[in-house]
Parts: sequence; C-alpha cells; structure tokens
Amino acid sequence: MLDIERLEGGNRVILVHMDIFDDAHRENLSEFKELVLSSGADIVAITTTSRQRADPKYFIGSGKAREIAELVKKHKADLVLFNHALSASQERNLERLIECRVLDRTGLILDIFAQRARSFEGKLQVELAQLKHLSTRLVRGWTHLERQKGGIGLRGPGETQLETDRRLLNIRIKQINHRLDKVRKQREQGRQSRQKAEISTVSLVGYTNAGKSSLFNVLSEDSVYVQDQLFATLDPTLRRVDLSKDVSFILADTVGFIRHLPHDLVNAFHSTLQETAQAQLLLHVIDSADENRDSNIREVEKVLAQIGASEIPCIQIMNKVDLTGVPPRIDFDDAGNVKRIWLSVETAEGINLLKQTLIDMFREQMVEGDLTLAPADARVRAKLFAIGAIRNEYIDDQGRFLLHISISRRDLHQFESREHIALESMLV
Repeated sequence: MLDIERLEGGNRVILVHMDIFDDAHRENLSEFKELVLSSGADIVAITTTSRQRADPKYFIGSGKAREIAELVKKHKADLVLFNHALSASQERNLERLIECRVLDRTGLILDIFAQRARSFEGKLQVELAQLKHLSTRLVRGWTHLERQKGGIGLRGPGETQLETDRRLLNIRIKQINHRLDKVRKQREQGRQSRQKAEISTVSLVGYTNAGKSSLFNVLSEDSVYVQDQLFATLDPTLRRVDLSKDVSFILADTVGFIRHLPHDLVNAFHSTLQETAQAQLLLHVIDSADENRDSNIREVEKVLAQIGASEIPCIQIMNKVDLTGVPPRIDFDDAGNVKRIWLSVETAEGINLLKQTLIDMFREQMVEGDLTLAPADARVRAKLFAIGAIRNEYIDDQGRFLLHISISRRDLHQFESREHIALESMLV
C-alpha cells in the first residue's frame, strides 16, 4: 500500500465535481475552478458525475473512483480535489483506492486562506481553523499512527502515536485560543474608543471577488491589495473616511464570503467579523454581472445571520454596471429609504450617487441653527471655530456674535459636556 501521508505536495491536480439533486449540497463548478486557480494549482483534468445522493463509502461511487484512479496514473497527478465536503472516512477510502492524496473543498479553502493571511491575527485564525479541521481527520488508518510508545519496564501498551498527535493538537489549539483572546481584547478596546468618540462604522460585505476592496480604495483613497481572484483580501482593513467637512466615518473592508464557507472559518474569524456585526451600516457589494448573483446574495445573508449582523441597516451596491449596460441609479424601498445603488467601481459611474447617499445619511445626525453670543462669550465662539462648527458669522451693532453653526450631535454633546453650556437650547 502506498504511504500517501508521506507524499510531497504537487501542483498537478484533478478536479472532481458531482451534481447532487439536493440544493443544500449543490456546488458551482466554475467557482470551484476559480478557487483552484487562486491556490496556484495546475488543473490537468476535470471529471464530473451525478448522483441522487452521495455514496457513504466513496462519495462518488466505487466505479467513478476507479476511473479517477486511472486519470491519476494517466496525468501523473499529485492531488485530487473534490468540489464537496468529504467525511474523514470518505477521504481515507478514496486515498486508499486512488493511491493519491485527496483534498475536499473545505481543505482547499483553508489552504487558500493560509496563503493569504498576512497579519498576526489572520495567521492565528487560519491555523486555528486548519487544526480544528485536521482534528476530525486524525483517524486516517496509516500505520505510523497505530504504533505505540511503550517499552521494557513500562506498564501497559503505552501512548499510541494517534493519542500523542491528538494531545499535541489540543495543546496547540489552546495556545492559539489564548493568543487570540489577547488580540480580541485589543480589538475590542479599539472598538470601544471609537464608540466613545461616536464615530460611525461602515462595513463592506459581499461575496468574494465582487469588488469590495476596489470600492474601499475609491472611498478611502487608499491602495489596499486588489486582485481578480477569490479571497484576495483576507485581513480586515480599517480607514477613516472624510466625505465632506461634516461627515466622517470608519470604513471596514472584510474577508469575502463564499458558498458553504467552512463553519470553522466563520468561527475562527468571528472576532474579525465583529467589525461587521457592530457596524452602523453595511454596504453589501454585489457583482451584478454574475449569473449566480441571486444565490450569492443569499449566501452572504446566511453568513450575516450567523454573526448576528442581519438586523443592521444595509444598502446593496450593484457593482459592474459597465458589464451589464444598466445605467447608474438609486432604488428606494416602500418607506423611501435607499435600498440599492447601481454603479461601477471600475469606471467610477455612479460613485457620486453612493457618496452623496452616505453624506445624506450621516448628515441626518447634524444639528444646525443660529446662535447669538454676547461679547463676553468670545471664548465659546473661539472654541466653536476650533472644532469647525461655525459656517457664517456676523457682528451686530452691540458687538454680539451672530453665528450660524452646523455640528454633529456627537460633537455638540461633547462640547456641551466639556464647556458646561446648554448650547442646543440656545439655537434658533
């Protein structure tokens, strides 16, 4: 028997896709090919089949599994990738029959995440998800896992290699969780400081490769990494955006979602996704030219529900209208609220519609009015000037300051508390 556990990794892969007559487990082949190409693999063959339900032993059935074994020999493949989640026993049985390493969809996504993680937190989260996934696949049936540590003078059979692997795995998982707890506390302190300053957060969410990072760059005038591939952005990015003199917010770019995103990944990235769960507004970026647009929307909404963000106000950003020919526009719901904005980040068509919408939404929190101050209150006037609240000023014959001010309710409350003055009651 070939010792598959000891094989070196390679780039020559065979893709296996099975149409299952069950919407809950159906996968998209073109998306799977994008995932594989994103991982840097070389696709040498694609084989497809269909079944009413998965085979409990080989998932695809023994006949198809033997066909794949022949393909592996013919193309000298290094790896067989399944566009489905396989159980540990199915993966083990396939590897024994095919005599080649087998990786399922979840394992592939974890591998891509491991390649893309850049920050300390991101690397820890990916490693945690990988270890949890690996823990379900420790019972692989390879002979080295059945050897026992024991010897002359030791009672009993000793500790099996499998038990050692499991123990070391659990120790590492505890270590990572401990480190992540520290990172989460630091991130929570940052969130609390923003909440104290009452700076609103706008979070970009959406299916992977929909254009979130490109939109982030346009709004923040930044240059985060953008690439036409799945999961190009993994680590979250936060930037302060000043759309106008009186409208500012924190913009968060998060990891893209995907159909059947592995549960361990959602759990591992929960602290990162908290930026989304605690945002004041979600911008759901959608590839309007994608033929699977509607199903992608549903997948994103599922993940938002998982992380407790389904009740946050959300605007759908229908990106890539340059590919569909749809003119830029704003759609409203029955209550007159903005529901959907059609635009193109690539050509900048409709970007001004989005910016103006955000300005109008956050400007609703502004307080505007006329204020009259006596000459003795020049200190108050100077401080209002310092925070940029005064829009116009006149001085009457009696030397009084006639001010027209515009200030956010947040800044107004902070000013009143600091200066011990009920400024809002003085506005007319």
